[in-house]
Amino acid sequence: ITLVPGLHGLWAGVLVSVVAYFPFLYLPVAAALRRFDPALEDAAAALGLGPWRVFRRVVLPQLRLAICGGSLLVGLHLLAEYGLYVFIRFDTFTTAIVDQFQSTFNGPAANMLAAVLVTCCFVLLGVEVLVRGEERYARVGSGAARQQQRTRLGRATIPCLALPVVTALLALGVPFVTIGRWLVAGGADVWRLDEIGLALGQTLFLALAGALLATVAAMPMAWISIRAPGPLQRLLEGCNYIVGSLPGVVVALALVTITVRIALPLYQTLFTILVAYALMFLPRALISLRASIAQAPVELERAAASLGRSPLKALWSTTIRLSAPGAAAGMALVALGIMNELTATQMLAPNGTR
Repeated sequence: ITLVPGLHGLWAGVLVSVVAYFPFLYLPVAAALRRFDPALEDAAAALGLGPWRVFRRVVLPQLRLAICGGSLLVGLHLLAEYGLYVFIRFDTFTTAIVDQFQSTFNGPAANMLAAVLVTCCFVLLGVEVLVRGEERYARVGSGAARQQQRTRLGRATIPCLALPVVTALLALGVPFVTIGRWLVAGGADVWRLDEIGLALGQTLFLALAGALLATVAAMPMAWISIRAPGPLQRLLEGCNYIVGSLPGVVVALALVTITVRIALPLYQTLFTILVAYALMFLPRALISLRASIAQAPVELERAAASLGRSPLKALWSTTIRLSAPGAAAGMALVALGIMNELTATQMLAPNGTR
């Protein structure tokens, strides 16, 4: 808006939403592609399929879990998004709820809109379950998957590079230019390197610790969703998504109430803020882990167990190692969310945290 003051309306909302939330799809899909076996493409091409039909019938179905999970996260976050749409003057359910409280103090009307919003969240959860299905995505047969080979794009190099370059300019270039202008306008007084260094160190520590905790907590749920799906598992998974879609202030207030009334020594401690991060951002790790675990054959776990390893050791040496790209993508998504979280950090972090 600083660069284009006239940016408002539906198309502005679509543009800003895509730029802000595309990592929720990019990172899980990239992690799934790293585990994709290129022999599947070769087999489809050998049967006479062209490049586009190979992509549609072979590659795209393998990415279904990652695409469905990322799309669900984007949808849930956009339903609860407020600040983004207020700046571009685009009305949504969330902005209408806030307007009802601020302008007319009409609680029943706002609660009705909030109920519709929650219903939309449940509809998205149901659609995601139906679309992703229960197909198997792991490689079957003997042998090991080959490494991906680089393909020369030829004349398509420039068109293929144009989209990521434009995306990077919009997602990184515009914020950097705007922030740079603000820093230059602020003069030398805003460059307090001692405070900046302390704040950066604390931010990185909280982001890494919270990302690690959320990823470890998401591992059992991701494994169960692939190896032993069922109604109870889907209910628990849906609860995680609903909690992850709540504003940070709601989760923070809930934890403040619990710690003050039941466990006062835990109020404003590192443990409490990390638990809040895990509750809020666990779905981000879950979708990436789920897509990677689905590509790990269950036969490897059984083979490791038949060789005398305990269930945990068999799981660690096979599935967890094979799901490393998904775990890394999930940790990156969680860390980015923690770095941007303000309200929960202010309310729950220990005194002196910046």
